Amino acid sequence: MDPAFFTQLALSAAAVGVLVLVAAWAKIARPAGPLDEHRARELLAEEFPNRAIDGIWIGSDGCGALARSGGLALVLCRVGDGFVARQIPWGQAVSATFRGGRLSIDLSDIAAPRAVIALPSWPPKDLAA
Repeated sequence: MDPAFFTQLALSAAAVGVLVLVAAWAKIARPAGPLDEHRARELLAEEFPNRAIDGIWIGSDGCGALARSGGLALVLCRVGDGFVARQIPWGQAVSATFRGGRLSIDLSDIAAPRAVIALPSWPPKDLAA
């Protein structure tokens, strides 16, 4: 084997090591923590700045939330290491499938096809209209 091969191998290993250290230092791929009401309201305000929230329901596992804003439902659900926000008609959210304590909402989006939110009951009695 040629000494140039070992030099290239050592430099490649060092470069990979530096990239791993930079990723660890930058905390890349750190998953988002569970949602609480405050964090859900922040994310919804960031994504939908002109929407007033009439009611909000946070998933019991912290992996999703659903808010009502007039005739729309604002949906937050975990995808990968973060959350995505989508808006759908309120009637679609009310009629979504609820089984085993999980609300399953079809978002019809290739990037986030379905939102699954753990809730104690659905639909809410006071805002089902």
